[in-house]
Amino acid sequence: MNYAEIKYYDIANGPGVRTSLFVSGCTHHCEGCFNEETWDFRYGRAFTRDVWDKIYKSCEPYYITGLTVLGGEPFEPENQIGLIEFMKGFKMRFPDKSIWMYSGYTYEQLKGQESSRCRTDITDELLDMTDVLVDGKFEISQKNITLRFRGSENQRLIDLKKTKKSGEIVIWNDDPVFDSHIM
Repeated sequence: MNYAEIKYYDIANGPGVRTSLFVSGCTHHCEGCFNEETWDFRYGRAFTRDVWDKIYKSCEPYYITGLTVLGGEPFEPENQIGLIEFMKGFKMRFPDKSIWMYSGYTYEQLKGQESSRCRTDITDELLDMTDVLVDGKFEISQKNITLRFRGSENQRLIDLKKTKKSGEIVIWNDDPVFDSHIM
């Protein structure tokens, strides 16, 4: 697997200060994509153990709240294979830090409720390590620059831990006054 970029001290792709990994490779090719160069699976650099270690090191400070994985498309089958051991290592080192994953695939596609090429034998394991899934393709017709942590109104911020517990999709919200609602 290749990666396009790593952003340290990122505040745009999840709550708090995070490290964000942009993987290479995406078959969605959304019109208006802000990161078209990441469509190519060969773009960027190899995602080696040395790179893993740099990311792990960047997440050690107490003020780093977690890791965000986006792209490209983390849930392309090729990228799932490249991410699984890295994600296990992250969770082992930082069990209290959150993982956010962005995907053009929907939760229903990732879970196999709707047919999709993204569903593999390790998809559930990746989802189990993920705290929040931002799902759905970027839709230029629904672009909204006022949305927090997403680009178009069709995209959802799904609290995967609460979703698993309730059996229904629970939308993430960090407003302590607001109680997450079920869709």
